[in-house]
Amino acid sequence: MDDSLYDEFGNYIGPEIESDQESDREEEDEDLPEKVEAERGDSDEENAAAGPNGWLTNGEDVDMDNQIVLAEDKKYYPTAEEVYGEEVETLVMDEDEQPLELPIIKPVRDIKFEVGVKDSSTYVSTQFLLGLSSNPTLVRNVALVGHLQHGKTVFMDMLVEQTHHISTFDQNSEKHMRYTDTRVDEQERRISIKAVPMSLVLEDSNSKSYMCNIMDTPGHVNFSDEMTAALRLADGAVLIVDAAEGVMVNTERAIRHAIQERLPIVVVINKVDRLITELKLPPKDAYHKLRHTIEVINNHITAVSSTAGDVQIIDPAAGNLCFASGSAGWCFTLQSFAKLYVKLHGIPFDANKFASRLWGDYYYDPATRTFKKKQPASGAERSFVQFILEPLYKIYSQVIGEHKKSVETTLAELGVTLSNAAYKLNVRPLLRLACRSVFGSATGFTDMLVHHIPSAKEAASKKVDHIYTGPKSSIIYTAMSTCDPSGPLMVNITKLYPKSDCSVFDAFGRVYSGEIHTGQTIRVLGEGYSPDDEEDMTVKEVTKLWVYQARYRIPINKAPPGSWVLIEGVDASIMKTATLCDAEYDDDVYIFRPLQFNTLPVVKTATEPLNPSELPKMVEGLRKISKSYPLAITKVEESGEHTILGTGELYLDSIMKDLRELYSEVEV
Repeated sequence: MDDSLYDEFGNYIGPEIESDQESDREEEDEDLPEKVEAERGDSDEENAAAGPNGWLTNGEDVDMDNQIVLAEDKKYYPTAEEVYGEEVETLVMDEDEQPLELPIIKPVRDIKFEVGVKDSSTYVSTQFLLGLSSNPTLVRNVALVGHLQHGKTVFMDMLVEQTHHISTFDQNSEKHMRYTDTRVDEQERRISIKAVPMSLVLEDSNSKSYMCNIMDTPGHVNFSDEMTAALRLADGAVLIVDAAEGVMVNTERAIRHAIQERLPIVVVINKVDRLITELKLPPKDAYHKLRHTIEVINNHITAVSSTAGDVQIIDPAAGNLCFASGSAGWCFTLQSFAKLYVKLHGIPFDANKFASRLWGDYYYDPATRTFKKKQPASGAERSFVQFILEPLYKIYSQVIGEHKKSVETTLAELGVTLSNAAYKLNVRPLLRLACRSVFGSATGFTDMLVHHIPSAKEAASKKVDHIYTGPKSSIIYTAMSTCDPSGPLMVNITKLYPKSDCSVFDAFGRVYSGEIHTGQTIRVLGEGYSPDDEEDMTVKEVTKLWVYQARYRIPINKAPPGSWVLIEGVDASIMKTATLCDAEYDDDVYIFRPLQFNTLPVVKTATEPLNPSELPKMVEGLRKISKSYPLAITKVEESGEHTILGTGELYLDSIMKDLRELYSEVEV
């Protein structure tokens, strides 16, 4: 190695020399165009050998070792479109994008706030029930109203028990089922909070069937808005009065409200057995107690009717009053009790004439076998005491306090025979069974509804005149006044019931004309709608229809005029009440009058979420509260504070419970 050719650092400083590498590189540069052309030819052959999906086949002409493929062009796996198809949307998500608090697959939200049954069989078929509803002359729409704890719900239990199979009820239980108290908190509090309807097929004393749509309403004064919504759909009011307590505050309010709605009133004096078992009044004093209660009812009706219209008198002899005990399962009018005597003794006399002498100052003279208005010298009691109260007292005293043989003898005199197993029951179930065997079903109650409450067709004209805001000369007004099934569709919505997950509501209302069908496109007119201002209007499609039976629902395809119906798919734009009409009807349509309450929401509370980030959930829950409670008002103050207005402490307590547990599920 010549050191003169290199410097002190080992770098070459000698003359330039030609290397073999540079000569090879120059040769490669000269041959480059030919190589590119050759590679293009190989690529074309490779594409020809590839399959339809872009993958190379086992062709013999393809040399994989000499193939040049860039890294970004390499394909190791098929695409998602090739695996699942072009119509399937595929998403590639980055990890940790979803919070740990949210499950990957959300569970089905099912809130247990209602007591329901999957199926409840009745003594009549669904086809028979729907057939009756298609004839408005056989339909009676009523609301049960009255004071708190006067027995409205238990009275409904008696009617439900007579129309449903016995297996649905526990005959040996001493507790009431409270069938129309469908909410869990209603069962726990033992008071009704919501108005709940049922459609029952009831027979009168002539064994003729009628479709009775009955709405059980709360008796607490705080929930009087539910009574208002029920009376709007009804053609009559059934006033329930406790025989021992008499007329109370909410009884007076119910009378006044029913008369303001221009509804006829019939009365059921309930819990008559309290005069026997609790107050222990003699039959004579019990008569005076009942008579005083009826006089007080008539005084209130007269006071209100003097400014509202015709005066209606409640008179047992007229047949517009029933005596009942819902807990014992019996109910009768004077007419039905008179027919019971005819059936028991087999004497061919006029039951109606006999019934007219069973109330008031009528005395039976056994010497002349006639009724007199003056008490005979023998000192006989009034006919109501002698023929009704004394036999009733005897049944109660025998069943409660006597031995089996004595009870058998007494019941045998009334034509009733019980099994040996029945006498092993406790006192209350035995008393219920004995009274039901003696008095039978509540045919007297049905007779009272048939004769003193107008049918859906008879009441339509007066009802429409009171609640419809449109002109009386319109086609719609005429169709509604006659319950015309071929007329324009008109439905009045007054109640909203939540679904099982509380996300949406089903609308409950009454059909006045036309027929509503599943799949029908309708217009939903809000309370602010008018033909000049159509902003408060939406177009919806009816997805499902039901007959609402408290704890279960009967699906139907259509609802005729005069019937009550539960509708799915139309609740989005409804806040309180609404009017439904056919979307294809071109003439001017006016709405039904909004509900006119007999009280105002004056109690206010402020709400805010415990976690401020959950404010949107609470606001959505407040919207649902406004839908669920007819008289509740939710608003935002100028300070940004959310407030709720209600009628009382219990009303707001129920609202806050629903807001926390059902509609928002946040800590408020």
